Amino acid sequence: MADGGLMLIDGNQLRDGDLRLPLPGATVTGAHLVELAESEAAARLFGLSLPESLRSAALRRMAGDVDIFLTEEFSDAESMKQKLEEYLVALADELKDDPLVVLVLDGSAIRIFLDDEDDFAMLAENLFTELDVDDKGKLGKNEIQNALVHMGVEMGVPPFPETNDLLKNILKKHGAEGGEQLGQAQFAQLLQAILQDLADALAKKHVTFIQNVKVFNGSKLKKILADKELFDNEIEGLFQDWIAYRSGEGNKETLQGFFVAKGRKLGLPPPESNEAVLLLYDQIFSVINDITGDLTRVSFQEVVKNILEKFVEQLEANPMFIDMGSGVN
Repeated sequence: MADGGLMLIDGNQLRDGDLRLPLPGATVTGAHLVELAESEAAARLFGLSLPESLRSAALRRMAGDVDIFLTEEFSDAESMKQKLEEYLVALADELKDDPLVVLVLDGSAIRIFLDDEDDFAMLAENLFTELDVDDKGKLGKNEIQNALVHMGVEMGVPPFPETNDLLKNILKKHGAEGGEQLGQAQFAQLLQAILQDLADALAKKHVTFIQNVKVFNGSKLKKILADKELFDNEIEGLFQDWIAYRSGEGNKETLQGFFVAKGRKLGLPPPESNEAVLLLYDQIFSVINDITGDLTRVSFQEVVKNILEKFVEQLEANPMFIDMGSGVN
């Protein structure tokens, strides 16, 4: 995670390396250690604040009885370090099962425009033209803020609501808050100076955003397959669903339709999300032996296990990233 752009947070960033933050020099409670561990995690993840649901799950995974742990006191450095590392590993395990996709803005995207005179000149001209709706050939200094909004995260500019102080301070520094009129050349000169300061600020302190993207990497399926009791429980429910789903004797095509309809329960990517997922289903079922006759519970379990193992193999090798903002529920 050295460069900006879209990054996958799958827990590996939290497993290795020495603690970056100093240990307390006095007795602390488990609650304070959790705060320290979360600060340590943020330090390794460009300041990213992990979702509350993920942090709570990690705490339950690590501590068992959360209430007792949070009030327990720790006084020696070794026990503090052990608990901090255990919590980081628990966070890493949660992220392995359900990775996050984050956007890291570190100024590098902005520098691409700044380092190429022709690209920047074209960018400034396009922005000026878009904002000069009355075609006066002049824009107020305060239109620079709208220019940054037009650039957006696609060009490396963070949204104002999330980084209001950072952007406002830079605009204020360059006097870009008033209505003084600027020609296109003056506008470009001011925009360049502001973008330079913004790129420098982002390089020193990255801005990160969790994207509404679900990663399907086979981890959930693998856990189900590895836990006999959990797998048996899942099969019991699926078998009842299968009986209700099929009409007459089932076949391979019917079973594929069943998985398309019910696969989300098992952690399979939703087929309606994009064509690549449908192709994955077709690929999996193309190597499944045809089904003849009615499936008993035992034979159903064997077939389902075989199918899920093939999904795990494919998703581990090629995880699928599904934009959950595209209408997929």
